Amino acid sequence: MKEQIEAVQRMQNYIEAHLCEEITFAQLSEEAMFSPWYSRRLFLEFTGFTPAEYIRRLRLGKSALRLRDENVRILDIALDLGFGSVDGYQRAFLKEFGCNPKKYAQNPVPLRLFTPYGVKFRYLERREYSMENSKCVFIQIVEKPERKVIIKRGKKAENYYEYCNEVGCEIWGVLTSIKSISGEPVCMWLPEKYIKPGTSKYVQGVEVDMDYSGVIPEGCDIIDLPAAKFLMFQGEPFDEEDYEMAIDEICGAEKKYDPSVIGYSWDSENPRIQLEPIGKRGYIELVAVK
Repeated sequence: MKEQIEAVQRMQNYIEAHLCEEITFAQLSEEAMFSPWYSRRLFLEFTGFTPAEYIRRLRLGKSALRLRDENVRILDIALDLGFGSVDGYQRAFLKEFGCNPKKYAQNPVPLRLFTPYGVKFRYLERREYSMENSKCVFIQIVEKPERKVIIKRGKKAENYYEYCNEVGCEIWGVLTSIKSISGEPVCMWLPEKYIKPGTSKYVQGVEVDMDYSGVIPEGCDIIDLPAAKFLMFQGEPFDEEDYEMAIDEICGAEKKYDPSVIGYSWDSENPRIQLEPIGKRGYIELVAVK
């Protein structure tokens, strides 16, 4: 099975790298190193989508973020992302998100963006590793302003895996569609005072300005957080399949670090923050200090 999973991952990687270009199935099957028929069958089996569906949903999500963040013509987005016509793009956008792209650009609302997950990281077993292979951890002070955070609570979750089992992974796409003051959604371990009875310590959310007046997605809450200082722990870049090792290294560094050496102590009144593990930047967590 490993060979088939890696073939699908290669196709996913190719799509991500060439999303704004024409992508043929001959190119994907060449990446997979299997016949076109078998490559398509594998892709559908392991992702749940045909390659065409997968590419279309990724392109629509990218187009939504451009409409949210850029002053760009609908025509240019349609052509840049490989849609044959403006009409075709508008119909696809409406079908995917239930709203017209022009109206969305004028008033962005939370959308359920398609969030792709590499099949390699779902199906391949965790690698064994030893501390002999441990890498450097970089630490710096960062400050966050007073802000609101739109969060989706779980039930009992204390980590990402438990949260996904309770809430599902689709919420990340919704949060990504909301413009964040920090540039991306966040995961948080909430202090006790922010946890509602019967809800989880671990949540996912998006940080917004204190004067945010936009739509709150159904099932989400909004909380106020004070200005605070954090120690940002950042690991070295890692291979995507080694994300668990990268997380373990940062968690280990946090447990061993004594902030008093730089004149601080841990601040348990503010949440601990986790950013999405992205191999090329290294795994990042922020722990509040005072």
